[in-house]
Amino acid sequence: MPTLNALPCVLDIEASGFGRSSYPIEVGYVLPDGRAACMLVRPAAEWTHWDAGAEQVHGITRSLLATHGRDAREVALALNRDLEGRTVYCDGWAHDYAWLAALFEEAGFSPSFKLESVGALLDEDHLAQLDQARRDAVAELGLTRHRASNDARALQRALALVAAH
Repeated sequence: MPTLNALPCVLDIEASGFGRSSYPIEVGYVLPDGRAACMLVRPAAEWTHWDAGAEQVHGITRSLLATHGRDAREVALALNRDLEGRTVYCDGWAHDYAWLAALFEEAGFSPSFKLESVGALLDEDHLAQLDQARRDAVAELGLTRHRASNDARALQRALALVAAH
């Protein structure tokens, strides 16, 4: 397993549901120095899919997005500003990559950072420890809401816990 000399930059995305018509509704990330950001994404006009089951998990309503969401371009610009040149890690790469692509496609430009799976950081044995480490991190950090920045913070802490063993 590669040694984590510094905490990795971690990103998480909450979405309207799963499948081809789903889209990002919240993006959260934590930088190596611990600074975090979280942004709600106001759905584009053509983003209409909504899964009530997903809403029950993340607790983000369509009305919350309409009131407090930022448009895709604004979110994408903020991501590029804060994450430029970095490799950013996530634990649901297949979904997160598709949702990030939808966000940047709607924004009209490309990301200035690379999205990579946490699997690139961990060998098979350490990867098998990640779920328990994440549960430990959630408890240690006192996180109670399932939101993108909390999930990113828990994943970053879990990676540190796994790397320490």
